[in-house]
Amino acid sequence: MTYPEATHAAEKLATLRKINHPECILCGQDDRLGLGLNFTVTDDGSVTTDADCDEFFQSYSGQLHGGILALLLDGAMTNCLFAVGVTAVTGELAIRYLHPVTAGKPVKLTARLKKTRPPLYLVEAELCQDGETAARASGKFIER
Repeated sequence: MTYPEATHAAEKLATLRKINHPECILCGQDDRLGLGLNFTVTDDGSVTTDADCDEFFQSYSGQLHGGILALLLDGAMTNCLFAVGVTAVTGELAIRYLHPVTAGKPVKLTARLKKTRPPLYLVEAELCQDGETAARASGKFIER
């Protein structure tokens, strides 16, 4: 993806997120309890963000809850679709938990579009902490 295409994708992402997700717990800026994450479109077309993992979201002492990891991965994939101008809902989500994620430490989320066959989209995401992949996900999304 060239720089102008990445800029256009970032505009699509911002527009669709504002229209479709203003109160989203992950990326909405209007949710007072939410994370307020902002995703960036990279030159290869994927989206990425860094997220603080507040200790409020832990399950076992010191570890982030697996459901929160699912939320982060699913939301990253949704924002990836926004970047290509697609509004879709999750039809299937598969997660592979590889390592515990420490609460109170930031993570990096990345998502990329793998396959399109409208109205179906296959997206993949990963969550890394301290440079190590802690969880991977793939999702099938259905265009709205």
